[in-house]
Amino acid sequence: MKTLQIILVLFSIIFSGYSSAQKLNNEIKNKIEKVENSLSPSVISGSNKVPDFNIIERMKQLNVKGVSIAVINNYKIEWVKAYGYADEEENRKTNVNTLFQAASISKTINSLAFMKLVQLGKIDLDQDINHYLKSWRFPYDSISKNKIITPRNLLSHSGGLDVSGFGGYERTAAIPNIIQILNGTPPANSKPVRSVKEPGIAFDYSGGGTMISQLILTDVAKKSYTDFIKREIFIPLQMTHSTYSVKNDTLNIASGYYTDGKKVKGKYHLYPEYAAAGLWTTPEDLAKYIIECQLTLQGKSQKILSQKYMKERFTPVVNYDESKAALGVFLRYKNGAYYFNHNGGNEGFTCASYGSLDKGYGVVVMTNSNNQELMLEICNSVARIYNWDRFFVPQFK
Repeated sequence: MKTLQIILVLFSIIFSGYSSAQKLNNEIKNKIEKVENSLSPSVISGSNKVPDFNIIERMKQLNVKGVSIAVINNYKIEWVKAYGYADEEENRKTNVNTLFQAASISKTINSLAFMKLVQLGKIDLDQDINHYLKSWRFPYDSISKNKIITPRNLLSHSGGLDVSGFGGYERTAAIPNIIQILNGTPPANSKPVRSVKEPGIAFDYSGGGTMISQLILTDVAKKSYTDFIKREIFIPLQMTHSTYSVKNDTLNIASGYYTDGKKVKGKYHLYPEYAAAGLWTTPEDLAKYIIECQLTLQGKSQKILSQKYMKERFTPVVNYDESKAALGVFLRYKNGAYYFNHNGGNEGFTCASYGSLDKGYGVVVMTNSNNQELMLEICNSVARIYNWDRFFVPQFK
């Protein structure tokens, strides 16, 4: 009898656990379905009602071939899902492990790694950048008005530098090294990274400045950039689908497409500007980064940085429109609630990432299209369905 009672108790526990899991699974499935059918722009014209677009229909309307999404809730990745094609002509479907180009979201990973060296006492954020540069020197001129440019300036786009972004290189083209990129010499297809105004007075988005920070990192760490990022960021955060190198087409990678639906020549461009635009990754991997930032800010994790240095990273440096630029992240003041964010766009790719500064939610959306509308509508949908604090406040015109 006693044995039978134990068996019944165990069965009851197992069954109740199974029921709870099923209920949770059904709740998540319902939320996914709602997200898929609640897409909306932030500005709505010709109507006083918020539309509820379907994700598949919007993909067709906007010529977006593939989309991958990761949703964060209560400091955990609640679900990931992929839609459409990694390459339509090859009939390769997108899945949750398909790699997309992170474009400028690469900068936020770069800043996290850079702050690791700051925490170790190897870099002072307010020192002259030339104090750390060994393999190249920044050529100051009269435009900087005898002011130094600091690592803090580089990471917050307040250094008064040009070269906002990079166009990438066709896969058959000669690829420049970082010195050629900074000097704007062949085979680099970008301008030299130089001063356009005095540092520290205004926001000027500069991927060129980010590339200087990449060189500082490698000069100080005395390691290759990719090895340092892998050891200090990817491995601790278990970002197992993140890389700066895709050497062949056997990998599960997306091909890029333009807004008219045409594929990028050679499927995608190469970006030797690793820190500024060169990361290949998945929404799930980037969601792990967002969660680590959120937990560290609350003192609940320190896989990469201590709470002190993560807070330093999130301290605003310069205003940018309705946002504030911190170190590798933008602080978006959305109708009274703060979110941290970075978006990206390369040839044939766009992506968006948002995380709440004081709540456990966020989203990452990656697409293989130059059309930005869809990714922003998906972010709005997630915010609506998960009741994010003052994120989606539509404007009717």
